[in-house]
Amino acid sequence: MPKRKAAIAVGGVAALGAAALLLPNANASQDNDQASGAAGTAKTLKAADASNLAAQLQKALGDALAGSYYDSGKQQLVVNVVNGDKNVIVQARKAGAAVRQVANSTAELKAAARTLKTKATMPGTAWAVDPRTDKVVVTADSTVTGAKWDRLESTVRGLGADMATLKKSAGTFKTFVSGGDAIFSQVQGGQVRCSLGFNVTASDGSPAFLTAGHCGVAAKDWSDSQNGQPVATVDQATFPGNDFSLVKYNDAATQAPSEVNVGNGQTVQIKQAADATVGSTVFRMGSTTGLHNGQVTGLDATVNFQSETDPGGVDTVNGLIQTNVCAEAGDSGGSLFTQDGGAVGLTSGGSGDCTSGGETFFQPVTAALQATGATLGDGGNGAGAGAGDQAGTADPSASAGDQAGAGDQAGAGDQAGAGDQAGAGDQAGGDQIGGGADPSATAGDQSGADQGGAADQSGAADQSGAGAGTGHGAGAGSGHGGSSRR
Repeated sequence: MPKRKAAIAVGGVAALGAAALLLPNANASQDNDQASGAAGTAKTLKAADASNLAAQLQKALGDALAGSYYDSGKQQLVVNVVNGDKNVIVQARKAGAAVRQVANSTAELKAAARTLKTKATMPGTAWAVDPRTDKVVVTADSTVTGAKWDRLESTVRGLGADMATLKKSAGTFKTFVSGGDAIFSQVQGGQVRCSLGFNVTASDGSPAFLTAGHCGVAAKDWSDSQNGQPVATVDQATFPGNDFSLVKYNDAATQAPSEVNVGNGQTVQIKQAADATVGSTVFRMGSTTGLHNGQVTGLDATVNFQSETDPGGVDTVNGLIQTNVCAEAGDSGGSLFTQDGGAVGLTSGGSGDCTSGGETFFQPVTAALQATGATLGDGGNGAGAGAGDQAGTADPSASAGDQAGAGDQAGAGDQAGAGDQAGAGDQAGGDQIGGGADPSATAGDQSGADQGGAADQSGAADQSGAGAGTGHGAGAGSGHGGSSRR
């Protein structure tokens, strides 16, 4: 990548359905005529504007709000309020949000999450607050059986049917080496592969990129080709707890444009970091599976992964974004972004695959930038250098299946371990306790799920030994951008 554009691209075949949504006119302004001069009438908002409004209201009203979400059908931000707090209702409506009264306060939902942390922190569990159901959604993967299941079930029942819902997933929570273009590293025992997430500028002004923390912990030196020389070195890596790494390019002259390559010479310019909003549509790019889209289903999720270093331990990751977007081994670290160019997350882990479906968790980009001191986007920070040379920024939807580099993923098929994730998307909702669970909400609950499995793929160039499904061993894809930890 030195001295040439380090675009965030993927070497896999993109989902045409996702690409079709990324049209040139997709960012056109929504009609806000409903809100003009009509105090108390909910505005018609784009998802990005709804996210900004949610952040503003959260800052102004704090825990007086009981969560919010984007109603994509009505194109409105919905704000939850407890006990008919008139002050909150007036302010929320004046700002243009729709208001819904709910039973559970933010404090009560947080208390339920603390109870789960104390009593249910075990590999294969996850939980997150779903503002659409006003409950904490708890998910258990296929490894939670016997006494562990009984313990989890009892804990959820103890919280009450109006406070928490339990759902079982047919798959196994794993970290996914994932992202946009593939990146590779040679380690003792074999090769690990992840995806590049987003190009950034480090605090010292040097070009760098963000990827998953479990990738940075697994290996220090990274290349943009399967057997190539290292072109970047890990500067900071955090996992578990959080899941992000800052990796600096070895050549200070590397051009690292702020964009995501979605295939066929098309790119999406990344303009800024963006917070996720429940209900909004997001896009994921990964070196194994290409471009896929779905919805945000939960925030501040906790996922408990099986520890990579301690067979009896747990690697817990907090503060994740839960989605119903699929991912597979090799996608870890890859980019989660919005239609209008907002950098949202870095692929962390999850369950399932892109055939049967699944759920994936992402490290918020905003938190990674704050922790590392890096900056994102064009204009003065160097991240956009050379971006103008990228072809086709207008319409990334065209022939997504032709994504450059897809043919280079000869090793992708070797990711035998990725198969372990199959079936996660078959989440059996029948085991729900305490009311009808919203399938979309469960994913968020998986935050903190034990991502330990991700490291298991390390060393397996064919990932066949990746029982944990971490996807590090994937030998696929040439791409520059992070492969997934998945």
